[in-house]
Amino acid sequence: MWRNNYIILKEIKHFRWIAVAAVVFTIFSSIFEGLTVSFISAFLQGLINPDEAPIRTGIEWFDTVFLATKATPIARVYRLSGLITVAIVIRSVLAYLGLFYSKLSQAHLLERIHYIIFRQLQRVSLSFYSKSRSGELVNTFTKEVNELKQSFNIISNLVSNSSNMVAYIISMFVISWKLSLIAIAMFTLLSVGLTTIVRQIREASFALPKANSKLSSISLEYINGVRTIQGAASQDFELARFDRAIEESIEANTKLAFLSALVKPIADGVASIILIIMIVVAFTLLIVTGQLKSAELLTFMFVLFRLLPIVSIINQAREKLGRFDGSLSNIKDLLRTDNKPYMIDGKYKFTGLGKGITFNSIDFGYEPNQLILKNVSVFIEKGKTTALVGASGAGKTTLADLIPRFYDADRGEVRIDGIDLKDFEIDSLRNRMAIVSQDTFIFNNTVRYNVAYGLEGIDDRQIWSVLNQANAAEFIQEMPDGLDTVLGDRGTRLSGGQRQRIAIARALLRDPDILILDEATSALDSLTEKQIQKSIEKLSQGRTVIAIAHRLSTIAKADKVVVLDQGRVVEQGTYQELLQQKGKLWEYHRMQNDYKAAV
Repeated sequence: MWRNNYIILKEIKHFRWIAVAAVVFTIFSSIFEGLTVSFISAFLQGLINPDEAPIRTGIEWFDTVFLATKATPIARVYRLSGLITVAIVIRSVLAYLGLFYSKLSQAHLLERIHYIIFRQLQRVSLSFYSKSRSGELVNTFTKEVNELKQSFNIISNLVSNSSNMVAYIISMFVISWKLSLIAIAMFTLLSVGLTTIVRQIREASFALPKANSKLSSISLEYINGVRTIQGAASQDFELARFDRAIEESIEANTKLAFLSALVKPIADGVASIILIIMIVVAFTLLIVTGQLKSAELLTFMFVLFRLLPIVSIINQAREKLGRFDGSLSNIKDLLRTDNKPYMIDGKYKFTGLGKGITFNSIDFGYEPNQLILKNVSVFIEKGKTTALVGASGAGKTTLADLIPRFYDADRGEVRIDGIDLKDFEIDSLRNRMAIVSQDTFIFNNTVRYNVAYGLEGIDDRQIWSVLNQANAAEFIQEMPDGLDTVLGDRGTRLSGGQRQRIAIARALLRDPDILILDEATSALDSLTEKQIQKSIEKLSQGRTVIAIAHRLSTIAKADKVVVLDQGRVVEQGTYQELLQQKGKLWEYHRMQNDYKAAV
């Protein structure tokens, strides 16, 4: 149960003094709880049998000052009642401070866990995301992290209640070690009996986060793919998937609830039976024989009554921690570094392209033994436009993705001006690049935010300048709030062409050395394509451009065309040179012209 809670212990070091304050105040609160019990025992002795010798601890100064052993019975009662009141007030203040710092620790823990998970998601390479479901990641980042907070809260309460339990047990031993041993033996047997149930709860807990993650994934997929789903009239199919996921969640919850519900009734019932047994044993063996005074028995029972709820709370806490173990295991797995792909950062700062980019005998595959690129060698010259052409799945986008180091080649090298790409700082490299693709991501924020995304110190004049160059200023001016217009989730308020123009304006503002155009106009109609093409021509001036094209008309003016087929480079040259060779590019050219003629 505790092996997954190491996450909490590991992160406490970042707010250790707050956590230490919570523990210290809690412990001192428990000490005053124990003192209160001592005063209550002497107080009851003075009320029930004022003529008997007062209770003593053997510590002369403590007995005289606090237990008033040398005072009259009436004075003793008054003194003790005042001391009990003061002890209760001090204990309450200390308990409040312990609880306050505990809550503060929870807030810091939640902040730390969110931070380290977000940093982990930033550090892993894109291949991690290609194998992960976004719904599961969102579920871990939100719901399961919140359960970690609850787990910390339970541990805090365990520390508090355990401290009180120790104080009560010490008080019980002071009153009667015989009764204390009997009570501890019985409650230990109860705890051992509940351990079996707690273990079953822990095992059942792993199915619940898995079911919740599946539910989150289906919900997120529906929201993101609602247009496709409605277009295919597959709402009933999605509803059936959702119903099955709900059934799995209910089944996991039911099993967990069945086991969890057993803990409290069993603990409370057995504890009550133990209490009855203790009263009978105390009366028969100790009171009758004169080994225990009535006031001491009353105090012992008072302590035992206070102890029973604590024992119940501790047992329930064990059950709850077991219930959260599945979620904590998922967080632990997400934070693991030994089973995830990372990009190792280089040490050289990329300041700009000098001669060009060289691909030397590149092999790459997303899965082992399934190569997408095979022995690819290409040179991309600075300041020129190099077009990558080929059928779907030929490896065009994959080759381009190696330049910003979204992935690293399995074999071979990518070099910039003779230096291995891996030797450059990744951020300095990507800061000098811009990517415009057919799937432009628009943030659910203002036009200003989307155009200037990731840049600081950008004023409106600069934004309007790049919007004008991207032929986007006109439709932005027609929006109700201009640059302050919120564009909706994924840019739902924009057409495809408008999204592309926002992306081009974003790229212009970055003033990149290297520009990657990944089929930036393939999803547009012919009229919009011509407008976007003009914007792209402005964007491409004076830059090194890698253009991935579906429509050959968009790359006819390229300085160099690289044709890929099934992951291999089959042709390189200018557009006209390759047409004259009547190879692969000529086939693509003829097919597209035949299609246009047929239409």
